[in-house]
Amino acid sequence: MYRPKDIRSWWLNQHYDRPGGTESASPTAWVPQSKPIRFTEFGCPAIDRGTNQPNVFYDPKSSESAVPHFSRGWRDDAIQRAYLEAVALYWNDTGNNPTSSVYGAPMVDMTDSAAWTWDARPHPAFPALDEVWADADNWQYGHWLTGRLGAVSLAALVRHLCLAAGMSSSEVDTSGLYGAVEGYVITSLQAPRAAIEELARFFAFDMAEVEGKLVFSMRGSGPARTFAEADLLRDEAERRSFELARAQENELPEALKWQVVRADEEYDAAQVEARRRIVSSARIEAQSFPFVVAPEEAERQCIRALAERWLEMETARLSLPPSELALDPGDVIGLTNDGRTLTYRITRVTDGAGRQIEAVRHERETYDLPPGSPRPSRPIQPTTASAPLFAVMNLPQLNGTHQAHRPIAALWSSPWPGLEEVWRGPDANDLTLLTSTTRRAFIGTLAADLPAGPVAIFDNGTEMLIDLFEGTVESVSDIALFAGANSFAVEVATDQWEIIQAANATLVSTGRYKLTRLLRGQRGTDALMVANVSAGARVVRLNDNLLELPTDLADVGLTYTWHARPSGADATNGTTLSQTITGRGLVPFAPVWLAAAQVSGSSDLTLSWIRRDRDPAADSWDVDVPMSETAESYEIDILDGTTVKRTLTSTTTSVTYAEADQIADFGSAPRTSLTFAVYQIGALGRGDGRTETVNVT
Repeated sequence: MYRPKDIRSWWLNQHYDRPGGTESASPTAWVPQSKPIRFTEFGCPAIDRGTNQPNVFYDPKSSESAVPHFSRGWRDDAIQRAYLEAVALYWNDTGNNPTSSVYGAPMVDMTDSAAWTWDARPHPAFPALDEVWADADNWQYGHWLTGRLGAVSLAALVRHLCLAAGMSSSEVDTSGLYGAVEGYVITSLQAPRAAIEELARFFAFDMAEVEGKLVFSMRGSGPARTFAEADLLRDEAERRSFELARAQENELPEALKWQVVRADEEYDAAQVEARRRIVSSARIEAQSFPFVVAPEEAERQCIRALAERWLEMETARLSLPPSELALDPGDVIGLTNDGRTLTYRITRVTDGAGRQIEAVRHERETYDLPPGSPRPSRPIQPTTASAPLFAVMNLPQLNGTHQAHRPIAALWSSPWPGLEEVWRGPDANDLTLLTSTTRRAFIGTLAADLPAGPVAIFDNGTEMLIDLFEGTVESVSDIALFAGANSFAVEVATDQWEIIQAANATLVSTGRYKLTRLLRGQRGTDALMVANVSAGARVVRLNDNLLELPTDLADVGLTYTWHARPSGADATNGTTLSQTITGRGLVPFAPVWLAAAQVSGSSDLTLSWIRRDRDPAADSWDVDVPMSETAESYEIDILDGTTVKRTLTSTTTSVTYAEADQIADFGSAPRTSLTFAVYQIGALGRGDGRTETVNVT
């Protein structure tokens, strides 16, 4: 095809084939203006000078990868938008898009044309999740409109602000502006001029009144005129034609720190910085802009702004003849002095007998910088509501703030939804919201069987191997251990939990810890220790992440249906279980140090023991422990194997086993050894018992 871009001529004229290069005498069956033209794809890569070759695509993994002619390989979202706007505006202009005499509509049907390309994959997940999509890296310079189409051109934004200020379209010229803004929040009541000045500081453009019109132009142009000293008006009083000045370096910043907003991270703030390495100044200036721009573009503008500040420390004042009326603020001029030409940007013009010019140093290269280093976004991952791991534990009173009769709940899920709710009711169809928590418990399992061990001393012979779904464990000192650190509840049977502490923790593999130097059966749970706990049993770390369930004392002994689910989720995304409130924290601990002694001059035996108390305050080093029960009372079972021969009662920590009772139970007295069990009586009846066979002394 000859002249492939000449769409208008192709559509307006008859077509002639050229077999062998010779034009046919008769046209083809094509009827001029008979069908509309639709662009199935029109687009441009978001790369420097992309409009030079809008059809090429940068993809390092492809043999067809290319960058447009003369492109420097920088990301440039603005050129992509400029291309789309140019195509749309050109063909929507009836002067460029003739109407068909056949079907009565425009030659190019823009209403059914398609801009390339909109990706169905959601932004910013694409391209942020490069581990999911192999072409994610190509988005940076590619044709994708997702993540870019919502931007507005800088020219359109400034024009809108001018019109909002009451100016008419004929009074505003923004054709000299270039760039794109993804978003702009005007945070307070301010004049449109203040908003435009803020944009001008960031994007580096000037505004000047020219022939009754407000004209905006980007900085970075070449000199409009170059003057030698002979072209200038001489100030006879000062006996000079121009004045050059240079400010002190310590008045300028060493670094600029800017804050902008980035759209691909939930509109969170992004920090960029520009710094001059070798300067005498130590000043740092910070500024926050309410603009939504890519951090790479923000870094480029920040570097430009710092370089501009240091360039503008050099100023010039000169006077031009009235014939130079065409020069306005924002224009760039050259000034030749001592054999070299320097460029300056005009900042102020005062007209009188001559044109008094104030200008600052200007270098075109300052405004043609590459963008900053790419900063991959880290989008917030959406949390998927899932049923949590949920345990309702009847534990002894853990601390002074824990109400003894209340059970403890542990909840864990990944990802954590932020808020988990706990519901309770007589059955699954009649649940009421009880409480909620934002704290994720550290739950795991035993990775190996756990045998029984000694109590009241360090268990140095047992290794407890656990797998934690989350959290870390560190070794602690003995003092920290005695203060409650590294405490774990291990489920030895259904709703039976032994509390174990560990002084030493060793990371074996991801999430797996070997715990040694153990304290077994803590907080009175020695009575619940079993010969062996199988691998896979639940383990819960006891810390502030657990949830005390707000139940009443009257609830003790009742069985409820418990349900936990993420806040806002329905019941199908929850975990339901049935659990009785046993009031474990009200159960007295088993007494210790059981003994039997023959009464002097008699065959009676005195049975004695030492009581313990369930109050956490009893763990102090004081000699006397508190009494948590309303009255001190004990029951003592006299045993023959597993058979209870007699039950004695006492209100002190000793009781007399009379000679006559011994003869009745065993046929003789006194006994040389005796097996008996002691129980302290609490609010719920018998507490944990201690059974021992002792020699009579």
